[in-house]
Amino acid sequence: MKLKTSLLFAVALLLPLTLAQAKQPTPPSVKADTKDKFAPLADQVRGQMQSGGRFEFVTADERGTVDKDLTGMGALFDKFESVDKMDDKSKIQLYNYQSEVNAILTRRDGDREICEQAPPTGSLIPKTTCRKYSDIERDRRDTIKMKDDMLHTMLPANKVGH
Repeated sequence: MKLKTSLLFAVALLLPLTLAQAKQPTPPSVKADTKDKFAPLADQVRGQMQSGGRFEFVTADERGTVDKDLTGMGALFDKFESVDKMDDKSKIQLYNYQSEVNAILTRRDGDREICEQAPPTGSLIPKTTCRKYSDIERDRRDTIKMKDDMLHTMLPANKVGH
């Protein structure tokens, strides 16, 4: 009986993790082997970094890095047309560009789900909650904006009182 209870408890703990992992979107991948395949891919990534896009939460510094790396990759494809024609040094540079871009896009992927386990208000029993990165970031931005708006509306009232 004790073994059965332990097994049931273990399954109950692992089930939310399994479900959360199953919901993960396809990770971003900036990988192309020819100039013709790379150009539309680079345009798509740049478009998705705009407001409303999958990668809209890329920071300004990260956007600069992604643009620099995409430009570097484009230059390699302009010079060699395809990975097959690249020398070893160029293949390594292409790989480094791709790795850096993919790491940034994966970290800032608005479709990525983040799961937390915390007790809801008024309870001691933890609950697993999963939300999209984009929803978390929008809530964070809205909270900062609301706080700033409140400070700006309260500031003139404080100055008038003095």
